[in-house]
Amino acid sequence: MPTPAVLRRRLYTAALVAFRRLPAPVRRGLVRAGTPGFTVGAVCAIEHEGRLLFLRQPHRPGWSLPGGLLDRGEDPATGVQRELLEETGLRVRVGLPLATQVNPRVRRVDVIYRLRVDSRPAVAAGGEAQEAAWLRPEEAREGSDAPTLEILDLLERAQRPGSHDGRVLPAP
Repeated sequence: MPTPAVLRRRLYTAALVAFRRLPAPVRRGLVRAGTPGFTVGAVCAIEHEGRLLFLRQPHRPGWSLPGGLLDRGEDPATGVQRELLEETGLRVRVGLPLATQVNPRVRRVDVIYRLRVDSRPAVAAGGEAQEAAWLRPEEAREGSDAPTLEILDLLERAQRPGSHDGRVLPAP
């Protein structure tokens, strides 16, 4: 007679095999019904000589980084490039994301990009943006909203040596 742990594992495997045989639209529907929904955005830290480009927007207190929510079916790179053009007039091409900020409490995911520029580009605040300024991160912290503060903290941590290195931990 198999142990309860073996029976649970067999049942789980059988459920996965049955799930895989379902039509793709049914599988997607079941996954969406059983998992939490998150809003997904993309932001870009454009840096010149230690200063970042910040925006003032009517729906957010204080300064925030350029970016916004992704449109349905849009990938983060395309979304952040679209948002930068709308909010700043800048046409950019981003590389790989620097980091991803996940806030499970409010079910928000932000994909974070960074561009370092040699010369400060001319910025024309537009779209939702009412004002643009090149500020040191500490200057923008006061009065900024929680998502902006989370991203600034992540940007700071990401620049520390070894911040992207993981390791295998010893067995308990």
